[in-house]
Amino acid sequence: MLAGLVSVLLYLLQSAESIDYVLRHSAYKVIILGKLDVALGMTARTHESGAAMKGPLSSLKILDFSTLLPGPFASLMLADMGAEVLRVESPSRVDLVRVLPPHDGGQSTSHAYLNRNKRSIALDLKRPEAVELVRQLVRDYDIVLEQFRPGVMDRLGLGYSALKAVNPQLIYVSITGYGQTGPYRDRAGHDINYLALAGIASYTGRRDSGPLPLGVQLADIGGGSLHGVMGLLAAVIHRQATGEGQHVDVSMTDCAFALHGMAGAGYLGAGVEPAMENQALNGGSFYDYYRTRDGRWFSVGSLEPQFMQQFCAAIGRPELAAKGLSSKAEDQRELKRAIEVEFEKRDFVEWVEVFAALDACVEPMLPLSEAVEHPQIKARDLVVDVPRDGLPAQQQIACPIKFSAGLPAPRHAGGTVGAHTAEVLAELGLGAEQIEALKAAKVVG
Repeated sequence: MLAGLVSVLLYLLQSAESIDYVLRHSAYKVIILGKLDVALGMTARTHESGAAMKGPLSSLKILDFSTLLPGPFASLMLADMGAEVLRVESPSRVDLVRVLPPHDGGQSTSHAYLNRNKRSIALDLKRPEAVELVRQLVRDYDIVLEQFRPGVMDRLGLGYSALKAVNPQLIYVSITGYGQTGPYRDRAGHDINYLALAGIASYTGRRDSGPLPLGVQLADIGGGSLHGVMGLLAAVIHRQATGEGQHVDVSMTDCAFALHGMAGAGYLGAGVEPAMENQALNGGSFYDYYRTRDGRWFSVGSLEPQFMQQFCAAIGRPELAAKGLSSKAEDQRELKRAIEVEFEKRDFVEWVEVFAALDACVEPMLPLSEAVEHPQIKARDLVVDVPRDGLPAQQQIACPIKFSAGLPAPRHAGGTVGAHTAEVLAELGLGAEQIEALKAAKVVG
């Protein structure tokens, strides 16, 4: 759903202003290394003229001060879709994602993935000379993405008000745990804390074992990253219409709270408190996972009558369909027990054969190693080879949004801290001697 909303915003961005900008700026050359599958004609390609393809966001230039996961995942999506992203990193305080295991070729796989297609400049932001360099960059990079606690950028002289004075059309996106206001604005937190405080964890899990940590960072990515991208793109559309920039305040707790969806509507509108296994979609009905005889699992989501009837017939219990369509708790419990018994009668591969050609909303639960090899995943080109400096290309998860005009091929994986410092400073008009002096003074790295 969120990816669909992002796609709508991207479509709206194709205004005359954006097209004019693209026409007035030269295309970036894309180095295409490794195997590139072109299934469905929706992967990386070049224009008929032979010029390297640019993505739908190629007119955007973003200064990214974020670290770890939420901000970098947001800027990864933007960079994959053509935006020019320049990471501003500390030359001494390393982003922890750079050392996060596992490693491949001496490099964190998380860093190589999250920071692909981005350049890096190393600046000691506690030095006034570095702050001045950022002020110069903001004249060209008119979008800022940051993830510090509220007030940190202000103390550095790089808050929204200070940078807006340099570029009045600046779009400034802040992704934080609790937002720029409220009693928790200065409080530390992580994904598990945001989900707990927002109430999501209270009905996610089993009654007999309690809440379970999710395998993915729902508040970080579904909350901070994707809402950050949507907020940023909405601000760009607003700027195209009015000429005005603005500060976009994205709280991961706020966004996790918004993900309550139907459960939230039920409580606020009718007073129905969601709890573990008390709803149709959280284990309170047959809609659940079932263990096979050999210890693997299947997901069963046959909610609609036609799917329920096909499912019950497939497991040899057509008479159970009526219970599946019942709203009575006892009928649902009885159905779940019957399904558990039936799934325990066959091994995983046998059930795969049973449901392979059946349209019943029943699918096997796959480990990631099998998911990447699944025909549907392969057909959608969800794994891409990404070039690395001095190392073989690395397989990474591709941009999941498909455009009929295609996307540029990944240019490079995340590189070393400050890999592009000299290049960026030269673009600002600094000479070689000036750059070396800044390095010697440890203003830049």
